[in-house]
Amino acid sequence: MKEAKYFEKLDDKKVRCFLCRHHCLIQNGKTGLCAVRKNVDGTLYALTYERCIAKNVDPIEKKPLFHVLPATTSYSIATVGCNFKCAHCQNYEISQLPRDEEIILGEIYPPDEVVKDALYHRCRSISYTYTEPTIYYEYAYDIAIIAKKEGLKNIFVTNGYTGEEALKDISPYLDAANVDLKAFTEDFYKKICGAKLQGVLDTLKLYKKLNIWIEVTTLVITGYNDSEEELRDIAQFIKNELGDYVPWHVTAFYPTYKLTDAPRTPITKLKNAWEIGKEEGLKFVYTGNIFNTEGESTFCPKCNKKLIERTGFKITKNLIKDGFCPFCNETIPGIWS
Repeated sequence: MKEAKYFEKLDDKKVRCFLCRHHCLIQNGKTGLCAVRKNVDGTLYALTYERCIAKNVDPIEKKPLFHVLPATTSYSIATVGCNFKCAHCQNYEISQLPRDEEIILGEIYPPDEVVKDALYHRCRSISYTYTEPTIYYEYAYDIAIIAKKEGLKNIFVTNGYTGEEALKDISPYLDAANVDLKAFTEDFYKKICGAKLQGVLDTLKLYKKLNIWIEVTTLVITGYNDSEEELRDIAQFIKNELGDYVPWHVTAFYPTYKLTDAPRTPITKLKNAWEIGKEEGLKFVYTGNIFNTEGESTFCPKCNKKLIERTGFKITKNLIKDGFCPFCNETIPGIWS
């Protein structure tokens, strides 16, 4: 165990955790909602420090990040646990393990070894992903500092519920994030995720303020968050609060975990979401989890020439030069080098 960051001690050996936006009040001997931060005699401890449950070399496009170092690989790691309890979690076997099974698994994997292996595999970045990086913040933070010194980028793939102070503290080392904006109603977040929409919106705006590159993902679920009104609300929020250049990934849902009553997202519905994003003024909208080369490719928002052609996670063409369109010299925002 490692003593946790961002908590205050209260009477009767209680603690208040401020790492994420739940602000859990934790009794002595108990854990927070994430089930991986435990109060031991009035001190909060991170139970997953250095305990890696998953590690892989992934294409960065899998995060998905389409405007960050295209065609490079990202060394991806995770511990068990999450501060959400999404009914449709695709990685529930590890994200919900501490809550569902009350156990914590993972091999000891020190931060310097993580960076060493990332360099060995010639990765250009390290992604904290699969579960929720916020709940293994101390581990991610220590890795990120070393990675930055070695010239690697650091990436969060996150539900967007990190506490304000914690996000500010890691921001000098955090280069990019893909943030899930799962819906645009408090009802969805309460019933499906066990969280609040406003906390995610506030975190997204903080990412922008801290100048961390962000891309937003919405998993489109039939009957839950797929109305035209809600999709337009999401697109308008991205444009008005984050910027019309921020990529929006609309991805297909597949029944899993506890959410099995909804069907797979039809390709027509995903294409409609793509069109809504464009109609609302977003310059870069992408479809995911389906085969759709046009929806996965990057086009210049000015001259409409295809600049990056993707098939799944594979790039078959990349014409962007130093962040500019070679045809009309339009700036294409992102991290290109």
